Amino acid sequence: MTKVGILTSGGDCPGLNAVIRGAVLKGTTVHGQQFVGFLDGWRGLVEGNVMDLDRPTVRGLSHEGGTILGTSRFGPYQGPNGGAENIARTLDRLGVDAVIAIGGEGTAAASQRLYDEGIKIVGVPKTIDNDLDRTDYTFGFDTAVEIATEAIDRLRTTGNSHKRCMVLEVMGRGAGWIALHAGTAGGAHAILIPEHPETMEQICAWVTSVRDRGRAPMVVVAEGFTLPGMTEVYSTKGLDGFDRPRLGGIGEVLAPMIEERTGIETRATVLGYVQRGGVPTAFDRVLATRLGMAVTDLVARRQWGNMVALHGTDIAAVHFDEALVDHKRVPLERYQEMRVIFG
Repeated sequence: MTKVGILTSGGDCPGLNAVIRGAVLKGTTVHGQQFVGFLDGWRGLVEGNVMDLDRPTVRGLSHEGGTILGTSRFGPYQGPNGGAENIARTLDRLGVDAVIAIGGEGTAAASQRLYDEGIKIVGVPKTIDNDLDRTDYTFGFDTAVEIATEAIDRLRTTGNSHKRCMVLEVMGRGAGWIALHAGTAGGAHAILIPEHPETMEQICAWVTSVRDRGRAPMVVVAEGFTLPGMTEVYSTKGLDGFDRPRLGGIGEVLAPMIEERTGIETRATVLGYVQRGGVPTAFDRVLATRLGMAVTDLVARRQWGNMVALHGTDIAAVHFDEALVDHKRVPLERYQEMRVIFG
């Protein structure tokens, strides 16, 4: 019987538990696999901290947000027990034959390195930003868009009541997919994303045009958006566990600039971690379950070094290095498609 260890790494997002449930149910039923979960991401793999995963453990998990295994920003090469050689000894001691790593770009990169050094590992892509290449959608994205769209709907009512310009900041470090989809769904009058900067003059022109029609302007901005002339993304919160700037606050920078230049009272709301919490949407539950089930097929076929991905409506296998070639960013034509109706 193949014993498989599952870990969830990086930022949490809705749907992680559905992946775990899908993997355990199909793996045990169809492939005769046995499962354990590594606690707190790569830290559990490095330190050998596990919990048993069986059908009773994962019962009813598909609708729960977060991850029952915990997660962290700890990397597999950190600490005295890190590195492929030490991890191989830990896996042997635990009797674990293969690893399923659920995570984003950083997790995929670490998994690729471990695979190159002999670890039997496969992956499931996870990021609410939807910016991982070679998969059409990642679970968690749809939930984040739904939450952001509801926030837009709510902000519009108070904006209309006070005739204010409302600025909503959503997540999106290097890719503006959440801002684009939520802004489109919520009927935003301007959508500002990292891939395609806009000038302050253009933003204010859109806002003024909306005001002149007797409407309350709604602006959606991704946290990684920069104005022309900004040499780096806005950050005042130090570095995260991967030594990247912790983003958040560009909306609060834009709001007073809009108010000063247009004379329209402007308020900013930073949605933050609300986007990553709570229960997943039906779409994300289904996608996450399918990906969890499919990754056990990779284990059964010994397709190490691959991750599962969504291509159209089909689940496919993609090698880690293919997925890491580039970030999936919003192309110019997709942005321009919506830009023509801003203002």
